[in-house]
Amino acid sequence: MLTGQMLERSAKRFPDKAAIICGAEQLTYSALDEQANRLANALLELGLDKGAKVAMLSRNLPEYGIVFFGVARTGYVLTNISVLYAPDELAFVLDKADVEVLIFDAIFAEKATAVRARVAGLKHLIAFGENPSLQGVLDFQEFVATQPATAPDVDLCERDAFCMTYTGGTTGRPKGVLCNHRARALTAHTVMVEEAIDERDHVGIVTPLFHVAALNIMFQPAILAGATTLFLPKWDPADFVAMVDKHKMTANFMVPTQAVMLLNDERFDAQALKSWRKVSFAGAPLPDWVQVELRERLPDLLLTQIYGQSEMGVISVLRHWYLPEKLGSVGRQAYNVDTRVVDPEGRDVAPGEIGEIVSRGDNLMMEYYNEPEQTREFFKLGDGWGWSGDVGTIDAAGFITLIDRSKDMIISGGENIYPKEIEDAIYQLPQVAECAVFGVPDDKWGEVPAAYLKLKPGTQLHEDTITEHCAAKLAQFKRPRVVTFVDDFPRTPIGKIQKNILKEDFWSRREKKI
Repeated sequence: MLTGQMLERSAKRFPDKAAIICGAEQLTYSALDEQANRLANALLELGLDKGAKVAMLSRNLPEYGIVFFGVARTGYVLTNISVLYAPDELAFVLDKADVEVLIFDAIFAEKATAVRARVAGLKHLIAFGENPSLQGVLDFQEFVATQPATAPDVDLCERDAFCMTYTGGTTGRPKGVLCNHRARALTAHTVMVEEAIDERDHVGIVTPLFHVAALNIMFQPAILAGATTLFLPKWDPADFVAMVDKHKMTANFMVPTQAVMLLNDERFDAQALKSWRKVSFAGAPLPDWVQVELRERLPDLLLTQIYGQSEMGVISVLRHWYLPEKLGSVGRQAYNVDTRVVDPEGRDVAPGEIGEIVSRGDNLMMEYYNEPEQTREFFKLGDGWGWSGDVGTIDAAGFITLIDRSKDMIISGGENIYPKEIEDAIYQLPQVAECAVFGVPDDKWGEVPAAYLKLKPGTQLHEDTITEHCAAKLAQFKRPRVVTFVDDFPRTPIGKIQKNILKEDFWSRREKKI
């Protein structure tokens, strides 16, 4: 199924129904469909070659929906750009992705126009929002105004490249994950079924649309189902509660950090959240205490844990009826993908043994764009299986437990240590909101664990308490040798803690002491 067809069919079924609500703005399904067609026709008049890259730099605004479905009908590739990029990062990604057209929210005009001269292939800039009139920049509304509202006649198939999302960069420079229509359609169908999204839902889009989680794991399946989507341009717990209350939001996706912020916010209002019935989590491991507390404070809220990647879409799902018995698991493989846990040679590990999580199927990306070596590493056995880089276990019933990123494993005195095991132990302390464990060099042991902690508001915790707690829970070689308290963590746009930056922080602190 082509991405553009998802909107087209829902527009025929629900022409006058709200497809997108964002503050005071609203787009019906028929209006969204027509606007997407106008944009598609306008872009095609630029005369670009099939597969040309069209980038989008925007907050969660209705224009994002128009651009998403509009580009999908052209044969061009939508390249989703993080609004958090500094100018140097933005220039790097635009150049790396071979972007020819940049459509942007005018609030980012200074950043967008500043990089124009640094990206040789960038031919067209198109702005929308307040004060979009800039020298050498097309106005979005004028660009599409005179175009027909009918779909363009473009020869497309499911295997054509459709969109590209850049990885969060937790270990280095971000990589462009290039996917075709088929891969993203399969993910949309997976979510619609596994999360029970239907036309009655009001679906909150509360994570950035430039990331797979919001765009493909929530917005795309919501449109496929004919639901109404509610865009939150910027995350704030109070704004989220107000949106749920006003528009009777029933379902959404959020990252664990958002759930932590919501639970810790003094304005938390269970009564205002009474319409909220379905929530899914992904992007980072969800601490057990968050799941337990959400179930206690919002007993009618059904929690679904998703495990996936930009490269693979949804890999496994843990439905709400498996809680609390399967607390800590990321569930079984999704119904329409293949998922295994294997040894380095690609052989299935025995139940309970640690291996790398792999997936195979139409859910996989085409490639890391312009990264042939990294693409080969992802498909390293050449048999269609993509290697996630995550290690975990699988039980006899097929439930997967995520252990850690393989690159995050600490080797101390010849022993393998998985940071998540230490993090899980530290999370048992009720004062801990979030923690991150990573390896730091040690002259004797090679590496030792370091733990950075963020506490819940109004709580205190001493380093000795953490040391004593870990001594009771973990083998000696697994106990953190460094404990640091932080107000917050550096994060990717989707909320993952950036351990590479924490390691830099560790070294800067150490150098100051020296």
